[in-house]
Amino acid sequence: MNSPIPPKIDRRLAIKWMLAVSAGAVMARSPVLGAPGLSGAPGVPEPEPAHGYGTDPNMVTPSKPGEYWPLTFTEAQRRQAAVLSDLVIPPEGANPSASAVGVVDFLDEWVSAPYQQNLSDRKVVLDGMAWLDEESVRRFGRSFAESSEAERASLAEEMSRSPKAEPEPDTSQAFFRLFRDLVGSGYFTTPVGMKDLGYVGNVPLATFDGPPTELVAKLGLVDEVKW
Repeated sequence: MNSPIPPKIDRRLAIKWMLAVSAGAVMARSPVLGAPGLSGAPGVPEPEPAHGYGTDPNMVTPSKPGEYWPLTFTEAQRRQAAVLSDLVIPPEGANPSASAVGVVDFLDEWVSAPYQQNLSDRKVVLDGMAWLDEESVRRFGRSFAESSEAERASLAEEMSRSPKAEPEPDTSQAFFRLFRDLVGSGYFTTPVGMKDLGYVGNVPLATFDGPPTELVAKLGLVDEVKW
């Protein structure tokens, strides 16, 4: 976020590039666990670790949030997640914000799933959200969701800064990096997000003429590509 953006690249395009990469890598990263804090939302038991991944899901009938495991977020946490998600991907023109396309449901499902990566992410997200509210109350006298746009932006900007020669980012930075990646994953795997990226997907074509000849030549693959 601190890197200068060339004047011909608008903010949403820069965010799109960054989050598209994050969405592809979210399953591969290993998050840094923060300081001790919340391990789960009040009234929601800690999920039991899953053993294996079960049978293939039904890809025809859409599932509903909470259908496979109890969800975690309280209403206050959902509101906080929506506000922070919309700081990561705000509305712009015809493009809706992250919360408008259901990213909060995706986040809640993710931190509630009983698999190893999700259980690790659950702690980072819940601890980070607790820290964010505590810090907002300490600085501004109100929760993050109730703070002003300028106050929210100042906290988000602080969390997004790169660590200064430290072996690991601090709790807030680790949380924001994970949260940002999850928001990107949720947003750009929705129909709206894929359209925003220009992703066509698995669409049948009447003909396929192969890759452009000029590109093949530039890559030095003329002998490998046969038309």
